[in-house]
This record gives sequence, C-alpha cells and structure tokens, in this order.
Amino acid sequence: MSSPLTASEVERIAALAHLALTDDEKARFTRQLADILAYVAQIESVAIDGVPPTSHALLPHATLRADEPAPSLPRDEVMAAAPGAARAAGLFKVPRVIGG
Repeated sequence: MSSPLTASEVERIAALAHLALTDDEKARFTRQLADILAYVAQIESVAIDGVPPTSHALLPHATLRADEPAPSLPRDEVMAAAPGAARAAGLFKVPRVIGG
C-alpha cells in the first residue's frame, strides 16, 4: 500500500504540535498515520443509505429508572470490606494516581 503521507508532512504535523521526533519516530508515525487514514477510508466506503442520523447512542424511547433517594450501605460494612481503610476517620486508602 502506498502511503498517502510523506515524512515531510509528518514533520509539519509534529511541528504544529511542538513535537520533536527522531527519524525512527517519523518513519513509524508516517506508517501508523497512513494505516489510520486507510481505515477511515474503509469506513467511509460503508453504505449508509436509509440509515437515520443519530445524535447519540441512546434511543429516544429508552426507559431509565427514576432517580430517587435510597438508603446507602452501612458505613461499618463498607469500611470492613476496604483494605487499608482508616476506619475511625471513615477514609479509604487508594493507590496514588497523580505524581510520582
């Protein structure tokens, strides 16, 4: 398959994004972006005649349950199931997700 992108086009895109790419990355991204564009072209070729447009995945007649208050689980039961919880403070211990 011939690539619809050139390395110079990938360099221009990288410059717009303020990315410095190595020669290996330029070659890899040229290949990967070409594959993505080929896949998009394949999707564009799907016949969609007669398919009504949608604005979201939910059907307009989808039935949702009422949003009504309900009792929570007892705090002692929840804290007993939480490993490493600070039970007296009512706090859960979770893995660090920000920082190092």
